[in-house]
Amino acid sequence: MPQTVLLAEDDRAIRHALERALTLEGYQVTAVADGVEALAQAHRTPPDVLLLDVMMPGIDGLQVCRVLRAEGDRTPILMLTALVETADRIAGLDAGADDYVVKPFDVEEVFARLRALLRRTSPVPANGVQGSSGTSADALRDEPQSQSSAFSSSDKQISAAGLRMDLQARRVWRGTRELELTRTEFELLELLVRNAGIVLDHSTIYDRIWGYDFGPGSKNLAVYVGYLRRKLDEPGAPQLIHTVRGVGYVLRED
Repeated sequence: MPQTVLLAEDDRAIRHALERALTLEGYQVTAVADGVEALAQAHRTPPDVLLLDVMMPGIDGLQVCRVLRAEGDRTPILMLTALVETADRIAGLDAGADDYVVKPFDVEEVFARLRALLRRTSPVPANGVQGSSGTSADALRDEPQSQSSAFSSSDKQISAAGLRMDLQARRVWRGTRELELTRTEFELLELLVRNAGIVLDHSTIYDRIWGYDFGPGSKNLAVYVGYLRRKLDEPGAPQLIHTVRGVGYVLRED
């Protein structure tokens, strides 16, 4: 069965172009022109993934996202936005979106981000175990693993640097404080915790989390790291995620 995409975009030319491109790529597409139609269609026939324009008349993409998340709907959401400021992108993540693409965009980038979102939400195959970004058990053997004694794990929980993650329940705590994370934030933090003390370069993180390296010009990773820091950091407590300039990021408790 083809994977289903619910596309909400008020610009007719962009909507028709994306609908055609996605259909040619093999998706089953339902295209609507505003947020009201998007919510009605999502309730009527839940899709595999939503592609929402941020700025639509009436109910915009952010409001659609908030409503669905408030209802407990965890369908992956990719936002389309012409807003380029970091604060605007953070607003989308805060609303519960999983990823975003900035207009004007290359349709191949949209395809790549959709594939990455769908891989992360695909059922575990019968012949193998999936990791946080849909990688198989064999692929995970090659993933960098921390040798730090501060890292510990079990089948269901991992911990490092004062963080504890329940992988089955998808919950995380810093000390006794529980953090509310989006799907992508959780998976990014899981990767950093599993490799506590090891510097992970940008390409490795993009590949593990998104399944695609969007290149040196992309700000996607920096936005997610910044937002994750806002949720992790506490007054008077050590910062946990550190930037290694020109290389990437590392989780450690200084």
